[in-house]
Amino acid sequence: MAKQDIVPLELLHLAWAYGLILLSVGLSRLRRVGQGRQLLRSSVRMVLQLLAVGYVLHLVFSVRSPFLVLLILLAMTGFALQVMGSRVKRRMPGFYRVVGSSMIVGCAGVTFYFCLLVVGYTPWYDPRYLIPLAGMIIGNSMNGASLAAERLTSEMHDRREEIETALCLGANSRQAAEPAVRAAFRAALIPTMNTMAATGIVALPGMMTGQILSGTEPIIAVRYQIAIMCAITGAVAITSFLLLQQGYRLYFTAAHQLKSM
Repeated sequence: MAKQDIVPLELLHLAWAYGLILLSVGLSRLRRVGQGRQLLRSSVRMVLQLLAVGYVLHLVFSVRSPFLVLLILLAMTGFALQVMGSRVKRRMPGFYRVVGSSMIVGCAGVTFYFCLLVVGYTPWYDPRYLIPLAGMIIGNSMNGASLAAERLTSEMHDRREEIETALCLGANSRQAAEPAVRAAFRAALIPTMNTMAATGIVALPGMMTGQILSGTEPIIAVRYQIAIMCAITGAVAITSFLLLQQGYRLYFTAAHQLKSM
């Protein structure tokens, strides 16, 4: 199969595409759900962020500095943390420290494992590979960590009497919080499992679609997609596991007593 050049999108084409956003805003107002303005703001923010990223990536690709690449990855993680903090209604104790450290360890570990051992490109900091792959891993880990943190907080509040009863019967903090931690970990993995179950039949993932549109052989695009799905699953699992292992302890004192919430 001969590789074909991708069809360039002009501003007029983007205007036609943005018309679908305006249609969504119109439908939202028609149903009076009160989200039309928020939808419009989010779409404008998305456009501005992507345009800014496009110019930044153009600069990074030309400079090819490992320090600059790592700085961008750190900024991406920090922004993901800020988005999580703004969306979670009830935060666990030490939210930013727990979630931040879990994401850095989980995402960085899986990203470098994937880039160095699975893809195996050189140099290791090549931004053309590292930044897009890390972006997918960080984005999905952010969603999994959000679900884990929010679910753990809800479970600890809803199961307070159950946890105190377990402590009274001689259980330690780990044993008393185990049902809440297990439910939170299960909730964090559900979206990733649903995505894997539907991939290829219900929908074609964005990475695979983009590669095919750019002229890549479909079987190569499929291999990349399988590999990145494995990396995303691993990153979500490791990040959520570390988050929950640190998070539940902050609800208890050193003497295994439940703190007031």
